[in-house]
Amino acid sequence: MARTTKRAWQRMLSGRRLDLLDPSALDIEIADIAHGLSRVARWNGQTIGDYPFSVAQHSILVLKIFEAFATSPKPDAQLYTLLHDAPEYVMGDIISPFKAAMGGNYKDIEERVLEAIHLRFSLSAARPAKLVRAIKKADKQAAYFEAVHLAGFDPDEARNLFGEPMLPDFDLDGFDRLIRPWPTHEAQERFNETFASVSARIAD
Repeated sequence: MARTTKRAWQRMLSGRRLDLLDPSALDIEIADIAHGLSRVARWNGQTIGDYPFSVAQHSILVLKIFEAFATSPKPDAQLYTLLHDAPEYVMGDIISPFKAAMGGNYKDIEERVLEAIHLRFSLSAARPAKLVRAIKKADKQAAYFEAVHLAGFDPDEARNLFGEPMLPDFDLDGFDRLIRPWPTHEAQERFNETFASVSARIAD
């Protein structure tokens, strides 16, 4: 009797098949990432608004915050930032407390997928430690704003979880556009456009 091998790959709409346990950069397409992230909800969907707040929109918010902190950020650093949650296009967005409870090798698998994504877009697989810290700082700022403006958290509770906000709400109009949940098609288009814009600056 033939031995059955467990499937660990995900088929994409592009036709690519990504092996989550042994991901290849050749099986990664930005269209698949943008499509997936625009359909993955932050906060398990427990946010206000007519649409879920997607990981694609969160990624752009984190990039804008990163740029607000940075002095003349380089395009490769911007691309690393935009893609910081990219593995969630195939792994979903699992809230941090549950990730900690899960334990096991979830984080290792996520890191391998992220490294393959970096290689696909001509970045070094591993990010510099200083950049990792800067991205994490922007990510926590984004989480604070999302928690307070979208997920029903009291500001004091959000400060305890994500730290003191170090940025004002940008300029009010610009911030409102970033924090108000976008329709799926808009989140997908904006992610693609942002990726194309940053990538073009790297190529120059």
